[in-house]
Amino acid sequence: MVSRISARIGAISESATLAVDAKAKALKAAGRPVIGFGAGEPDFPTPDYIVEAAVAAARDPKNHRYSPAGGLPELKQAIVEKTKRDSGYEIEASQVLVTNGGKHAVYNTFATLLDPGDEVLLPAPYWTTYPEAIQLAGGVPVEVLADESQNYLVTVEQLEAARTEKTKALLFCSPSNPTGAVDTPEAVEAIGRWALEHGIWVITDEIYEHLTYGDTKSTSLPVVVPELAGQTVVLNGVAKTYAMTGWRVGWMIGPKDVIKAATNLQSHQTSNVCNVAQRAAIAALTGDLSAVDEMKVAFDRRRKTMVQMLNDIPGVECPEPTGAFYAYPSVKGVFGKEINGKVANTSAELAAIILDEAEVAVVPGEAFGAPGYLRLSYALGDADLTEGVSRIAKLLS
Repeated sequence: MVSRISARIGAISESATLAVDAKAKALKAAGRPVIGFGAGEPDFPTPDYIVEAAVAAARDPKNHRYSPAGGLPELKQAIVEKTKRDSGYEIEASQVLVTNGGKHAVYNTFATLLDPGDEVLLPAPYWTTYPEAIQLAGGVPVEVLADESQNYLVTVEQLEAARTEKTKALLFCSPSNPTGAVDTPEAVEAIGRWALEHGIWVITDEIYEHLTYGDTKSTSLPVVVPELAGQTVVLNGVAKTYAMTGWRVGWMIGPKDVIKAATNLQSHQTSNVCNVAQRAAIAALTGDLSAVDEMKVAFDRRRKTMVQMLNDIPGVECPEPTGAFYAYPSVKGVFGKEINGKVANTSAELAAIILDEAEVAVVPGEAFGAPGYLRLSYALGDADLTEGVSRIAKLLS
């Protein structure tokens, strides 16, 4: 029988993080006291000044019409200035494409750069969307695993061992989703020099750039290796920094020819990003970072609490994340043990038991190319965080 769905689309896996979040919300709506650690979104509201800018924009008739497919000129300029302010990377507006959220930037980039059969080195654990976007563009994801023994940070030696004649690009994400690991400036430079030497494109996702803790700082790759700018695409957006996950405004920064081609693609895909959301993004990027700093204080507190509680559970090992808002514990030490009459031999099985028995939703490592782990977001209220991890501890102890 001929499939009703194309092979290309039929091969896509559902977003595991969104699926877990949807299941948790459905169970809560049915009256069950489920606590969800699945979705990577701040629990804070979008700051008031950003919302007010959107209200004003909605009342202005000029925002009721089509605007340039590549983004409002004012937003592009705000991105130029924000990029210089926050990372020291100097660009021009012609190097910017405003997209419908970060995921759209990811897809547009791979669709623009890859031909069928091109390989993309993909450090694992990785964000669940990356391999799907690579494959949709005809590329081949090549996973390079970095486990907890190396704090989930891939090395140049590992990348070199995975490189072939078909290697077209490297996906680089620091701070990392799902692990919260952050590469040192020296490591970022070493990876950049390696990519430059071998003519490899780097797609660097900087969506968590402001979410680092203690003395840790994020490092923008084309800043430490300026010669690499001609073969680098930087991905970013307002979602995580400004608690704007639902506003759907992201962007890609790259060489002018790549951005022009990606803009042509977007002109047929979606036309412009919602003008009201773009106006809100302008307010976010041109304002100060005080709201971000307030959120970071809460995230830092929750980070320390979660890691300590997880490491107190027998069989669980959780390196301390220094960025983003995720903990990524190894749960391999729990496998094979009886849990309320059930036994888990994979992290997917363990996540299902935790949801059924403790009414806590977590995302298994299978979703991130690294079975044997769980991802828990600490971007939720302190009380829910403590209660949720306590339930897991009680179940597994």
